[in-house]
Amino acid sequence: FQWSNPHAWIQIVVVDGKGRQTEWGVECGSPNMMARTGWKSSTIKAGDKVVAVVNPLKDGRPNAALVTVTLADGRVLGPGNAPAPRPLGSIPRSKS
Repeated sequence: FQWSNPHAWIQIVVVDGKGRQTEWGVECGSPNMMARTGWKSSTIKAGDKVVAVVNPLKDGRPNAALVTVTLADGRVLGPGNAPAPRPLGSIPRSKS
């Protein structure tokens, strides 16, 4: 967990169904904004198990924007500024 400006980051090791591990970089909001919604620099420590809901990059790289994270104690926190997740494959269309 990197508590730094301009955005905090969570590095998560994701294990797939075949046991392969991939490290994901998850971008959060600014530490100031996150502190207003209950985060602290010590909220996540190395080795903590969390469940993250994210908006992944469209190009398939293992990076994403945080929507919510559920901590081991059951608390659910968000970054305070992420858009709601959308179904995979859906692309917002502008009306012209």
